[in-house]
Amino acid sequence: MIETNPQKIEEILTRGVEEIIVKDDLKKRLLSGKKIKLYFGVDPTGADLHIGHAVQLWKLRDFQELGHDVILLIGDFTARIGDPSGKDALRKPLSEKEVKENFKTYKKQASKILNFSKVKIQYNSSWLSKLKFADILKLASNFTVQQMIQREMFQKRLSANMPISLQEFMYPLMQGYDSVAMDVDLEIGGNDQMFNMLAGRTLQKIYNNKDKSILTTKLLLGSDGRKMSKTYNNFVAIEDAPNDMFGKIMSMSDNLIDEYLELATRLSVEEIKETKKLSNPRDQKARLAREIVKMYHEEKEAVKAEEEFNKIFRNKELPSDMPIFEVTENNYAILDLMLDAKLAVSKNEAKRLVEQNAVEIIIGDKKQKIIDWKAEVNIEDGMIIKVGNRRFVKIIKK
Repeated sequence: MIETNPQKIEEILTRGVEEIIVKDDLKKRLLSGKKIKLYFGVDPTGADLHIGHAVQLWKLRDFQELGHDVILLIGDFTARIGDPSGKDALRKPLSEKEVKENFKTYKKQASKILNFSKVKIQYNSSWLSKLKFADILKLASNFTVQQMIQREMFQKRLSANMPISLQEFMYPLMQGYDSVAMDVDLEIGGNDQMFNMLAGRTLQKIYNNKDKSILTTKLLLGSDGRKMSKTYNNFVAIEDAPNDMFGKIMSMSDNLIDEYLELATRLSVEEIKETKKLSNPRDQKARLAREIVKMYHEEKEAVKAEEEFNKIFRNKELPSDMPIFEVTENNYAILDLMLDAKLAVSKNEAKRLVEQNAVEIIIGDKKQKIIDWKAEVNIEDGMIIKVGNRRFVKIIKK
């Protein structure tokens, strides 16, 4: 049975929504009680789904609860091209193996939001890999070079004399053809996807004589104020541990609080208003962080994460629990120690962290900053390596 509650439909079509094409048509269709087919697509360019993706996933959940047919599309073919939207440099293509490795756990992650007994998962390699050259030429005949080159990121690259690959021009055609292959009524995506989604609207009209609706959501910015992206490593992952999730939200800029309350939580309008009344931005972020952790874990985990955060940052105490790194050596080069203890992903990152004065050795009550990236550390059982404000490792001698 399709739910047609006007108030609920209006909230779905307004909260967190940037633009709808065409809103009146989509609203009329939803109020009619006719079942529609809709989808959201995600390219597995990394192994983690983040709360930026969750904005669209929760919108899918809303339509799911109304009773409509929902598709989560894994862009396993388009990920090998790389979406140029919002990118100021040529993207490195991913191999088929890398793409498959990345989307292994996507269903498990998305199941924190979607009920997969009522969701269909599809992979666009199912149809895109079967297109012949004649099919691609037919697709391309519906668009012009001028349309492609007018896109802002391409104009920036041209001005900077940076390369634009022909396959990047093909990306909107490939994403657009997804709408044709699945014969959908509605596509949901971030507002940076509008060009690609309009390509799908054009092709759906040409191939299936259907006016596909488009709903774009506002973009949830990452912790550094740029688009939340696996590429920029500025994201909060859906599967982040509660303590990490809480800490990341608390470390973000105060000017992001309002948009996170709207886009990243399920709080009601009244609850958001009450949160904004809190005079201290830190208290607002704590309320926000608790809510986000609760959404992806449990309320008790959110409470524990806040207690742990306050213990470390307010009371300046060590974490209750921290990773253990066992060693046999008596001395360890600091860069090797950070790399082996997984406090850095590379020696270059470890060196940068030392140069930024972010590395500290803690032995009992004594604390020592490491300022020389060539330093050798004398290993003592029970010593703690601290990197930044939130990463700790305890050293145990075998």
